[in-house]
Amino acid sequence: MEHTFSPPLTRTVSSVSIAPAPQAGERTALLAGDEEEGRYYVQGAPDLKRPHTRWEVFKTRIRYYIPSIYWIPNYSTSSFWGDAAAGITVASIIIPQSMSYATSLAKLDPTTGLFAAAVPGFVYALLGTSRHLNVGPEAALSLLIGQAVDAIRRGDPHEDVPAWAPLAASTIITFQVGMISFVLGMFRLGFIDVILSRALQRGFITAVALVIMIEQLVPMLGLSSLQRELQPVTTVEKFLFLVEHAWTKTHVLTAVISLSCLTSLVLIRMVKTSLRKNFPGIFYVPEVFLLVVATTVLCEALGWGEKGVAILGEVHARGGGQLLANPISKRNLNYLKDTTSTALLVAVAGYIDSVVAAKQNASRFGYSISPNRELVALGTVPGYGAITRSKINADCGSQSQMSSLITSSLVILAIVFLLPALHYLPMCVLAAIIGLVVYSILAEAPHDIRYYWKAKAWVDFGLMLLTFLSTLLWSVEVGIVVSVTVSLLLVVRESSKTSLKILGRIPGTNRWKPIDENPEAQEDIPGVLIVRLRESLNFANAAQMKERLRRLELYGPSKVHPSEAPSRAQAEVIVFHMADVEHLDASAAQVFAEMANTYLSQGVEIHFAHLREKQRRKLKLAGYDVPPDHTHQSVADAIRVIEARTY
Repeated sequence: MEHTFSPPLTRTVSSVSIAPAPQAGERTALLAGDEEEGRYYVQGAPDLKRPHTRWEVFKTRIRYYIPSIYWIPNYSTSSFWGDAAAGITVASIIIPQSMSYATSLAKLDPTTGLFAAAVPGFVYALLGTSRHLNVGPEAALSLLIGQAVDAIRRGDPHEDVPAWAPLAASTIITFQVGMISFVLGMFRLGFIDVILSRALQRGFITAVALVIMIEQLVPMLGLSSLQRELQPVTTVEKFLFLVEHAWTKTHVLTAVISLSCLTSLVLIRMVKTSLRKNFPGIFYVPEVFLLVVATTVLCEALGWGEKGVAILGEVHARGGGQLLANPISKRNLNYLKDTTSTALLVAVAGYIDSVVAAKQNASRFGYSISPNRELVALGTVPGYGAITRSKINADCGSQSQMSSLITSSLVILAIVFLLPALHYLPMCVLAAIIGLVVYSILAEAPHDIRYYWKAKAWVDFGLMLLTFLSTLLWSVEVGIVVSVTVSLLLVVRESSKTSLKILGRIPGTNRWKPIDENPEAQEDIPGVLIVRLRESLNFANAAQMKERLRRLELYGPSKVHPSEAPSRAQAEVIVFHMADVEHLDASAAQVFAEMANTYLSQGVEIHFAHLREKQRRKLKLAGYDVPPDHTHQSVADAIRVIEARTY
């Protein structure tokens, strides 16, 4: 899946309000967005002057990099009830959801999902800059890890894969993901969230939703044992597996339970959406958590386990291993090389989702986030934000990161006290819960598809389709690679285009405007071409400048195929309007100098308007010395000099 400016510093009152006042280290801005360089202030601080002593500088910096040092001591008890309501609501969702992601997508023990929902939330609340972001397991990322775990489980057919291999592989993936995010943050690379356009994100997310749905139909229909026997690998193979065996090998009771649960969840979600305006309290009904409790009780009472329905079974808080262990132990490092590509994909995809969710809520509630500090916070104990859960967190009244602390505390309590009570939880119910997530994702797709179609944004529509098909037909990894590669190519393509405009005179004035934007503007001096460069020049866009200028000379601003005959006479004088060229790097200066010397060898005279002295010196060093009488204060001055001469 992005601008701000700071208003003058303002004096604040001594009382502190958690929302919507800025927290420590935040820049104030009229539009919430990226962090920006410059002065900032701490809301509620007694002295708004810039720090002078080392101790003052240290305190300012530490509050900037660890926001909890500021917001926890200044936390307002009036915000607690909103945070508590949000924390409890999100906990009722994330507890069953994280278990579902762990068992059904990541192919791991359910306790790994619960710990992934608890620990990162604590750390993010201390280091993160978003007040509403909920971090924890996410469907697409869990699927990526699950595919890596499956590949290791299959392994070498001639060797036995140890029982601890999946946990070791997921641990080293998590360690690498954290290191990648942390290093990206330390090197201030938070801008990478702009590499994926909205169309590419939509295509990828929609395809991932379908991949997940195909994965979950297997346990929902009671075909897990048959799947382990036949071992379909790709999404297409799993789809064909379902087509072949769904009608003949489905476990009827499992299918009835799972499809009934999924239908109930979807209907309840639709009812809650339709009644929310008239009955706001209905939003707090934890239907997912209640479903887990109800089906667990029914499973034990009706003996579903004895009738062939797969159940969660005995689960311990330690997951059969140590509670704390070295993530870079020798046995974990055995899977380092095999999982690095997965870790990189998880880090990039997870950060993009997280920063999109954080920016949406920051814009909604009028505060700013720091993408670089977000990377550090998310990488310290790896965990990424979920757009849906973050939106629910905000809608339920969250005022600060305290809601995240409450959610994580409740998850810890669930690990300690709730797991034994879930012995009879049907596995197909966990798959149905993921089906609800898929429904939520797919419900958003038609809006974007209709928008691109009505807007006739065929390029965006094509990119969305390309990402969708590559993810669905090949793999999630291929989908991410295709998305990132196409995005980078588009960025390079756009950045390599130099914005050039032919200027014409407004009749009866000394004002000059682009002829393709102002019909009244006229090129009234034969043989003179006035070109305005509308952006700074660098190595990326300067390389195409000569070709674009040649096309302007031959065909003007209209789009014409290069095979057609030129429609304009060759220019004898070219005037470059340089007012918008604030920066001219060394490579661009060399290209410009070569181009100017080529024109001079062809008898074309070069003039400049608004050329900065620094740029003139760079051009001289690059090999083109601009004559003093060829630099002018304005286009009008240049034209007066040119008209006074005879060519």
